[in-house]
Amino acid sequence: MTQLQITAFGAPSVLKLNPSQDRIPAEGEVRVRICYAGVNPIDAKTRAGLGWAAAQNKDNLPWTPGYDMAGVVDKVGPGVTSLKEGEPVCGMVGFPLAAGAYAESIVVSESELVKLDGVSLKQGAALPLAGLTAWQGLFEHGDLKRGQRVLILAGAGGVGHLAVQFASAYGAEVVVTASQDNHGFLHGIGADFMVDYHDVDWVAQVGQVDLVLDLTGGESGKAALACVKPGGRLVTVPTITAQLIKDAGAELGVEVSGMLVHPDNKQLAQMLILLRQGDVHITLAGEYTLAEGALAHQAIEAGHTRGKLVLRMPAAEQYPA
Repeated sequence: MTQLQITAFGAPSVLKLNPSQDRIPAEGEVRVRICYAGVNPIDAKTRAGLGWAAAQNKDNLPWTPGYDMAGVVDKVGPGVTSLKEGEPVCGMVGFPLAAGAYAESIVVSESELVKLDGVSLKQGAALPLAGLTAWQGLFEHGDLKRGQRVLILAGAGGVGHLAVQFASAYGAEVVVTASQDNHGFLHGIGADFMVDYHDVDWVAQVGQVDLVLDLTGGESGKAALACVKPGGRLVTVPTITAQLIKDAGAELGVEVSGMLVHPDNKQLAQMLILLRQGDVHITLAGEYTLAEGALAHQAIEAGHTRGKLVLRMPAAEQYPA
């Protein structure tokens, strides 16, 4: 088998293809032949040596990134009861420190996987981390209520475009920041009001909201504090600038919470139902082979991705997308 690894922290060129052993699953484990792996901003940040995952793995290089994957169960270990060979599955795997989805094969606990039924492998690989981040940011940390007004920063990205759809389906009024080119796209998936973040007065255009889901961090996250109405809150996702925004929120009397996504198969199953029913759609911005992983990282670091990026493995040719 082949895997794409971070060989040193740095530019996308540090990603190298290396051979990997095809492990035999132990008690409670299954081996999955991966067809698609999701590419997320955390992958690129870790590769660059930024954030908690890089700090924890600095002595473990080379290291195989990737938390999102979908594929077909290839072999089950002793004691596995919920999955059978040949079944399509997806999951957020190896989180937070093991990762490993940038590979043709992976062995994980059966508890990390959810069966795919009526959802394609490509969509299944694109969903887990981004979907769970959006879901948990809105409902666990943000406590979003029906009828409330929510501002989503970077609404057209992988997490953002799912958050827009979840909030809209839940009955919230959805405001987003995005470039002008993405306004039509966002209106089509449920956004009620779009603001161009290039405009110097975008904060004033937004007005007051009950919740801000900050997917950008930094100065944009700080500026969005002015949009939070009394009693509202801001949830910031990028860990690198979370403390900066918490400090700024404390000065203004605005409740700010950082978050770190966590695996939750019940939530993932709920989101798969929404996909299967057609209530939510994942937009795929690009598809790359495993060997083209550096190009995928360049694309996600450019910051203008609409939707999700995925890596395609050779096994994808044997199964429908």
